[in-house]
Amino acid sequence: MNTSTSSSAAAPKALPRIAVLATGGTIAGSAADAANTAGYQAGVIGVAQLLAAVPGLDAIAQIHAEQIASIDSKDMSLALWSTLAQRVNDLLASDEIDGVVITHGTDTLEETAYLLHLTVKSAKPCILTAAMRPATALSADGPLNLLNAVTLAASEAAAGQGVLVAFNNRIHCARDVAKVSTYAVDAFQSPEIGALGWVQDGRVEFQRRALRPHTVDAPFTAAGQWPMVEIVTSYAGVSRAAVEALVAAGVDGLVVAGTGNGSIHGGLQQSLAEAAAKGVAVVRASRVGSGHVMHNGAAKDDALGFVSSGTLSPYKARVLLLLALAAGMTDTAGLQDAFDTY
Repeated sequence: MNTSTSSSAAAPKALPRIAVLATGGTIAGSAADAANTAGYQAGVIGVAQLLAAVPGLDAIAQIHAEQIASIDSKDMSLALWSTLAQRVNDLLASDEIDGVVITHGTDTLEETAYLLHLTVKSAKPCILTAAMRPATALSADGPLNLLNAVTLAASEAAAGQGVLVAFNNRIHCARDVAKVSTYAVDAFQSPEIGALGWVQDGRVEFQRRALRPHTVDAPFTAAGQWPMVEIVTSYAGVSRAAVEALVAAGVDGLVVAGTGNGSIHGGLQQSLAEAAAKGVAVVRASRVGSGHVMHNGAAKDDALGFVSSGTLSPYKARVLLLLALAAGMTDTAGLQDAFDTY
């Protein structure tokens, strides 16, 4: 009996399609001296050159590259936040894109990441990365961080995890991450909570998931008119001058970086309570860097018209207050619910 069989090899799986959006930052920085980077200029290297410095990317993903901005992230603006959020949402809504990577400066990365965490309306991966050393420095950390970010964006495990930060082999939740060093390549940590997982040598592993609502489950957008929200700080001998000037300028919201558990100097607290009575949203946060600021109930926060930030830093509390006020959440109970939820 003659028998014959036929078989065909399975077609290779198409590589994920990842959009890389460059905004500038140290990762795109250049210095005249590779051994002395004190005078480097941020954001001068284009996205094509950044990608060319990372061998092996074409084996991980099909790359679509765009230059969104070329700034030092200390100069991040609300208008650029709107532009970036809109572009990310447009790309992730397309069937042609499976994930997004954003290269960013380290100075305001945690703020941009949290803003996108609340305004991106897709479960597809959205990853931010950066560098502490400019591209021309000895042992520049940007290429490996970018490789890991693309690896993470191409991983199915990253879907539905909200906006993530890939830095120094760790995976951080945008809500938790903070810059904790002025110089170290391990500059980003997630105080109290810890990293979500790690990415190394092409392997992605998550140890936990973020529990608070984000992205598709958050009601916020980065479109439209931005309210005016500023940050003031409590410290020994602080005056009322900053609060009074900001109220006179028409501020919509104030975040106070308090001492300890969000405690506020008596004179500053009185000026903030007067601002709250005039309709200014006031949020208590802490300048400490870790821990939480708990709502202290009817006798204090409620009586003064204050909202507590929970575990959000003053800078991320400002991001949430901006979005909440823009969404029409103006009463203290509604704002407190937003801070307790997101």
